[in-house]
Amino acid sequence: MAHEVILMGMGNPLLDISAAVDEQYLQKYDLKSNDAIVAEEKHVPMYEEMANNPNVEYTAGGATQNSIRVAQWMLQIPGATTYIGCIGKDKFGEEMKKNSKLAGVNVQYYEDESTPTGTCAVCVVGDQRSLVANLSAANCYKSEHLKRPENWALVEKAKYFYIAGFFLPVSPDSIQLVSEHAAAHDKIFMMNLSAPYICEFCKDALEKFLPYMDFLFGNETEARTFSKVQGWETENVEEIALRLSRWPKASGTHKRIVVITQGADPVVVAEDGKVKKFPVILLPKDKIVDTNGAGDAFVGGFLSQLVQEKSIEECVRAGCYAANVIVQRPGCTFPEKPDFN
Repeated sequence: MAHEVILMGMGNPLLDISAAVDEQYLQKYDLKSNDAIVAEEKHVPMYEEMANNPNVEYTAGGATQNSIRVAQWMLQIPGATTYIGCIGKDKFGEEMKKNSKLAGVNVQYYEDESTPTGTCAVCVVGDQRSLVANLSAANCYKSEHLKRPENWALVEKAKYFYIAGFFLPVSPDSIQLVSEHAAAHDKIFMMNLSAPYICEFCKDALEKFLPYMDFLFGNETEARTFSKVQGWETENVEEIALRLSRWPKASGTHKRIVVITQGADPVVVAEDGKVKKFPVILLPKDKIVDTNGAGDAFVGGFLSQLVQEKSIEECVRAGCYAANVIVQRPGCTFPEKPDFN
């Protein structure tokens, strides 16, 4: 594979502020375990409290950025990936730039002068996590930045595009530009359901871009929420994955493949009207440090093989490997080199 951009991600860059808390802390802020929400007024004090926690850890985060960082780590090819999103001109923004460049990702941030860099409070309770995103600058991304010649040149170079559903309410016009480009040039366009609230509140946008999606990722909770919103009256993840895979396509070049993870249960892949299930690598509970970023890492591992045109089996195996590494470490972090073979 040539040493140039092959995979491009767009999303909400957030600096993860991660700390261990207890159940009472979740209750205090009306949070659910294993959920992801956008911060409201009542959540504002959390960020200061988390930052003052003696065990606080900072990592470059945001769902798409995590997946792109993991794909880059798995590929070990400098500059194979690029990532676009909006940050503020502040110390958190500088931290993010440093973090991403160290990971080898070619980041092209749009810098907003007047809004602070987005943050995400990662509340870790045992081996579960609850995410509260304060989008701030991440919410300010403008498609004008994407259209700049130097950035659009990256779009033209890339052959694979991945965008988490979290970007739908932020910059649908950017998603439209990229999805239409992919359809017109026989490239692969991929998205993620990302969170139950995205399936509920971004129903129209999801339906608008589904025809462009060659791959759709999600977890079992998101799939069931999507089904409920559509009035499908089924909680069966395999059935939901099949129905999603049969949703009409904008271009007939590629079929749609739907990949649904289910925590410790097998990964469900719907393709060509059939469902395949792939077991995940099961870990003893005492080995699990933090599930934050496990789903993002799965996608990153999967994409690292997909861009090398490996089989779906290999893509899933790499996804499971990457998720397995991530859950044994705090946050979405990884060792220097992967040992995936």
